[in-house]
This record gives sequence, C-alpha cells and structure tokens, in this order.
Amino acid sequence: MDSANTLKKYFDRTYTEIEFVKKTYEALKQLGFNDDNSIAATCICRDEISQSLRSVIKYMWGEAFNLSSLAGMFFAGKTGLAAAMHHAPIEGGKERYVFYALPHVAIDAEGHVGFCKRKGREGISSACGALNAFQKEMASGRVNITMDNEDVEQSLIRMRLLREIPYGHVPDLLELTRITQTAIQTDLENTIMKVVDTGKSDYAIITGIQIHEADGNYIWPASCYAVVNGERTELKV
Repeated sequence: MDSANTLKKYFDRTYTEIEFVKKTYEALKQLGFNDDNSIAATCICRDEISQSLRSVIKYMWGEAFNLSSLAGMFFAGKTGLAAAMHHAPIEGGKERYVFYALPHVAIDAEGHVGFCKRKGREGISSACGALNAFQKEMASGRVNITMDNEDVEQSLIRMRLLREIPYGHVPDLLELTRITQTAIQTDLENTIMKVVDTGKSDYAIITGIQIHEADGNYIWPASCYAVVNGERTELKV
C-alpha cells in the first residue's frame, strides 16, 4: 500500500495545509475574525517538518504566538495563554484569538505509518519522534513516569497521556496520535475556561492532525469552532 492509499484508509478527509488554513480563515472571517483584529497562536510539534504549517498560518494571520511543545502538547499553561491574549489587537473593545492545535504523524512512500525521509539523512526517520519513543516504551512494558529535569517535556508527555490510556493497553502510533490530539484540545479548552473572559473576548479553536505524506503535508480536521459573544459556532471545514 502506498502513502496515498494509507492516507485515505485512516483519514476520512484531508486538506493541504494551505487549503486547511484558508478554509478556517474564511469561515472565521464570517464571524468577525481577520488578520487585522485577531492574533493566532500555534500549538504544534517542535519538529522542523511541522513548521510549514506555522508558515502558512503566518501568511494568513500574521505572526503567531508560539504555544508549542514536543508532540504539539499544550504545556504553556495559564501564563502562556494569558501572554498570547495580552498581545491581541483590540477592536471595538474586543480581543480575538485563534488557536491552532495539532499533533503530527508521518506516512512514508510505502505507506508505513510513523516514518518519513529527512533531507540529508540516510534511511528512515520517525514522526512524531516523541510519541514514537513513548509508544516503544509502552510496548516494552517499562515506562518511566518520574520527572526527568533533563528531559522535562518528554516526562510531561508520558504523565499526561498515560491518563488517557487504559491500564495494560498499548496503542499503536496512529491511535496514540489521536489520543494526543484529544488531550491537547482538552487541556487547551480547560485553560481557556479559566483565563478567557468571553464578555470581552472571542476565540476559535482549530484542531486536527498534521500528516506528512510522501507528496506533501496534509491536515485531517477534528474539532473546529468559534466562541463569539459567549456562543459556540461549529466551523464547516
């Protein structure tokens, strides 16, 4: 099975990164968001192959606040979120924030999930490397759940995601990526509830999975919605 068929097998719909960001921008524009009155914030993996999405977001929305950690986890917390909010434009007494939150996974030319080619390196490479390392630990039956001060983000990944995985179950990398997407969204939403005043702020949450396929990067959209004047509106993406 090649990469294109694997993509279709595991993801019901996908868009190129440009198509996805454009669709979300146009949908949000109908709700009063635009690049002049809103600030975007990104929660994607630190991996260099993920940064093309940041570039597209920058092109559409302008410079975005970076909330990112390994695997795209949301570890910035209330302080990080508040910082992004405090940098937002104010129009008519209102602030507007657009959060893009997506982990990533690769599919190589032969259709193998979790692998990709990287420029200048022989052989195959893994993506997401942080999730792949965690998955291998679970498969080995030995997971270190203590905080390693020399590997803080990976320690936090283990601690956070183990809360979402039934005891004794070992998800494959694709399932683990989907679990990660849900965890990122949950953590972001919970922090927004504590920090954002919907009486003076509108916001949008754009989630999904970034997929590095052999012929380019794609996005599988998950939950995409805006909260305007305290009311939630689903985005048609």
